[in-house]
Amino acid sequence: MQIRPYQASDAKVVLSWCQEERAFYQWTAGILGAFPLTEAAFAFVETLMPFTAVDEEGPVGFFTLRRPGQAADELRFGFVIVAPDRRGQGIGKTMLQQGMQLAFGQYGVSRVSLGVFENNSSAYYCYRAAGFEDVTAGVPESYQVLGEEWLCRELQAVKRTQG
Repeated sequence: MQIRPYQASDAKVVLSWCQEERAFYQWTAGILGAFPLTEAAFAFVETLMPFTAVDEEGPVGFFTLRRPGQAADELRFGFVIVAPDRRGQGIGKTMLQQGMQLAFGQYGVSRVSLGVFENNSSAYYCYRAAGFEDVTAGVPESYQVLGEEWLCRELQAVKRTQG
């Protein structure tokens, strides 16, 4: 598996991976729009740094990177998703680790971060397996989703120096 820059032709495949409303909001927090998402609305990801994970069968995962606020030394992962029929096979872990190598190497940042809803334990454990650690900071960010309050955990990975 490798990651490559996202292509607009990937949209149909990526959007097909999220057919349930609850899972859609766990993936997007509603930032991309309402369920079900259109390809036109998904085009927003092109304003970020979008990547597609591919193997010999085609796209198997997707994520974006962006600079949070004015932080020049940090990139933030977003919209991380793996094809449903490929989950539980290490694709997400490998994809994120390759994304971290890109962030630390090509983009030269020393920290990567992401947020995950507390009700998305499979994603949380995938992020932990990839090398992310919990950030303990004040009150967790919360979102009103589907008539419920969803709390968001903050995670980070820091570039390790040799020595």
